[in-house]
Amino acid sequence: MTSINNLTDVEPLAPDTLIISPVDCACTSSSPSYYQHNASYVLKSESDTYYLLANDTYQGLSTCQALVAENPYDFENLSAGMNLTVPVRCACPTANQSSAGAKYLLAYLVGWDDSPTSIAEMFGVSEKSVLDANELTEESVIYPFTPILVPLSTEPMKIVTAAPPASAPEAPPVVVGGNSGSSKKWVFVSVGVGGGGLAVALVAVALWFFCYNSRKRKQSKSSGLAPKKYSETSTTDHASLPVKGGSFPGFSSGIREAIDTLTVYTFPDLQIATGFFSKDNKIKGSVYRGKFKNDDAAVKVLKGDVSGEINILKQINHANIVRLSGFCVHKGNTYLVYEYAENGSLSDWLHYKKLESHSVLSWKQRVQVAYHIADALNYLHNYMNPPYVHKNLKSSNILLDANFRAMVANFGLARAMEDVDEEDGLQMTRHVVGTQGYMAPEYIENGVITPQLDIFAFGVVMLELLSGREAAGDTKNGEELLSAAIKRVLDGDSARANLRGFIDPSFRDEYPLDLAFSMAGLAKRCVADDLNARPEMTEVFMTLSKILSSSLDWDPSDELDRSHSMSHGR
Repeated sequence: MTSINNLTDVEPLAPDTLIISPVDCACTSSSPSYYQHNASYVLKSESDTYYLLANDTYQGLSTCQALVAENPYDFENLSAGMNLTVPVRCACPTANQSSAGAKYLLAYLVGWDDSPTSIAEMFGVSEKSVLDANELTEESVIYPFTPILVPLSTEPMKIVTAAPPASAPEAPPVVVGGNSGSSKKWVFVSVGVGGGGLAVALVAVALWFFCYNSRKRKQSKSSGLAPKKYSETSTTDHASLPVKGGSFPGFSSGIREAIDTLTVYTFPDLQIATGFFSKDNKIKGSVYRGKFKNDDAAVKVLKGDVSGEINILKQINHANIVRLSGFCVHKGNTYLVYEYAENGSLSDWLHYKKLESHSVLSWKQRVQVAYHIADALNYLHNYMNPPYVHKNLKSSNILLDANFRAMVANFGLARAMEDVDEEDGLQMTRHVVGTQGYMAPEYIENGVITPQLDIFAFGVVMLELLSGREAAGDTKNGEELLSAAIKRVLDGDSARANLRGFIDPSFRDEYPLDLAFSMAGLAKRCVADDLNARPEMTEVFMTLSKILSSSLDWDPSDELDRSHSMSHGR
């Protein structure tokens, strides 16, 4: 290992160093056969799970399902000291790749800013060879924490990566219960070389040092979130909207500045598009379906001045935030024209299920939706300048397009986190509005506004995705909030058994309990009563990225096979 990486035995490793480690990569005897390396790992604590081992310790080069298949222990009965076999993914060149000069296949773990182009440049190969090796196209999306194969013609030597851009956020680690406070994270990258029945492989290991604190921002009125710790002692008023020049009769000063970037529709345009706002085109409430040059759109009718929402959305170009294309002001009403969401709201899918089987969201779809929402909130909190708090996140404000891409909508209550007190990092309001079950305690009691307000609400949405229940529902003992129910479910010795009773029965047991347990634990942290105990959005997004990666690898038949084998074993 020292020679191939040009290191000495005692040389300290710098952050972001990729380390190559030789291992044996063999073709399995199972049908279908595939390449893997069997590593050995002794569980360190009672809180270790197959999910954490696959995604935290081995950083995505193994999966929950592969670990379950290789080991005799049920995932509900793991304990410290157990010696587990860890099947690590690796690969060797195919005949076609060998004939093209490839002698090694490096399995590189995709990072946050990686693309096929950047990965190919890192290893000095063509982008086409990377795409072909992974059966990808130029339009394909690659996800963080998933391996991608890189064909190499020579043995890989010490890998030097470019320094990350200054604007890239530091990614905090997923907290592993029972471990020490170390901030080291290992990211494994495997390399296979063909030849004979037993192929010699190399595994490159990237040592990443993640900082648990959220990334630092300059503390100024124009940009930046305050530190994570908040106290409820400061107040601030809404900043007035700047006014651009020009004369637009009938438009508020706030709307005038949106004219340069959005389409201004006439009222007759909207009448024609919506069939004169006919009942047949009514979606829900004051929202209508409209057709503009053969493209569908949603037209929302609002009373009064909505310049705040318009001027927020005009700045945003994000796949998981609903796009505002234009507006119209007519007789005191404002008509907003949004992109059309063919599958309606998330709440309709979760709480008003139809009888058809296709009307139930699968486990993978729900995790994908959670990931999309987290992506949108991470953008609002960490990339907009100034940052914004949505303030009204709930399942009815999450829209789904034809491919179940989730989009955050309804920015009527959104608030910029500018002019915040530099010491306290919060705003306060006397006008507390929201929906029962989604509002954080500090907001209800004291009108405190911080990004943690959105994180609490997102935790509730995750619980809705897991349980299929509403944020505030009736029980035998009266009304119960999901944010309170999850604490009852996960606290105690029978947390996993309790979670089974909490999970949406429409899954019909077709979900990975280990991943559901991890997602429930994340949601529980998000709905903590103390806003300082909630994770930052960057950490939430990273954790969901790992859960999504494992979920995409998960096969429902694996769960059924495991259940059958357990019942026969009894």
